[in-house]
Amino acid sequence: MAEMAVESDVMEAAGPYDRARALSAFKLGDITFYWITRACAISVLLILGGIIISLVVGAWPAIREYGLAFLWTQRWAPSADPPVLGALGPIYGTLITSVIAMMIAIPVGLGIAVFLTEICPLWLRRPIGLAIELLAGIPSIIYGMWGFFVLGPFLANTFQPFMISVFDGVPVLGTIFAGPPSYLSLFNASLILAIMVLPFITSISVDVFKTVPPVLKEAAYGVGCTTWEVVRNVVIPYTRVGVIGGVMLALGRALGETMAVTFIIGNSFKIQSSIFAPGTTISAAIASEFAESDGLHQSGLILLGLLLFVLTFFVLAAARLMLLRLEKKAGN
Repeated sequence: MAEMAVESDVMEAAGPYDRARALSAFKLGDITFYWITRACAISVLLILGGIIISLVVGAWPAIREYGLAFLWTQRWAPSADPPVLGALGPIYGTLITSVIAMMIAIPVGLGIAVFLTEICPLWLRRPIGLAIELLAGIPSIIYGMWGFFVLGPFLANTFQPFMISVFDGVPVLGTIFAGPPSYLSLFNASLILAIMVLPFITSISVDVFKTVPPVLKEAAYGVGCTTWEVVRNVVIPYTRVGVIGGVMLALGRALGETMAVTFIIGNSFKIQSSIFAPGTTISAAIASEFAESDGLHQSGLILLGLLLFVLTFFVLAAARLMLLRLEKKAGN
């Protein structure tokens, strides 16, 4: 208080000219800060617009040549005369691997988050939390190498034969889990993706679970609820917006993952009903062929990139709309 009084006396003694100059300097600093931050925000839009424009320009020859038929054509033959390019195989592989990965990662990630926040002893929380953070920090190419040399042989020699024998002759499931076993398959890529996105779901879920007021959980326990009932009826409803946000962030990562998937998916453009068959994704197709492409082939790969951009945009936009509706419903 004494320092503030001294500063006030100094300003009063400085006279009107000095005070006006000081206020002018403050105003200039404010305006400068405003325009710098505004330029930073606008630069994001400019970068995004530049990416879209460059993709459209690069993909325009393929768009002009194939039109909408590019979306439902399965054959990919860039060496044919003329080249035949279709995106159905990569689109199918991208969606299937992402869906399977999320089906595996969501329950496991939420289970780990619930264990860490509700059940885990205090001495064990930090080691598990560090392990989750390490999973997030491992480069994707390491996941791909591990999947190719370790996980792929294990799945092909042990897990896949077991699943094929269990569902042999069962309608629908027998087709989905049909053989032969393979080191490179859609399922292998999906499992690697599930491991890669697991830290995103777990970390965000742990953070939002910690925001639940303790009084709500104590009240539920006080009326005789079990831990499962507290989680299902208190924790999940209170934090569902944050949990869905984490899931959608993980889904965005799964849709665009490249190197790990390229190692173990097989890079086959043919659509097969079995998840144990080789396939490809949009990002894997671009990574494996772009360096040796030119002309219409290169334009087709750029068009695949544009499709991935649009697909990711719509997925994240749908997630945002869902979160807005949930927040509005919660507010009402």
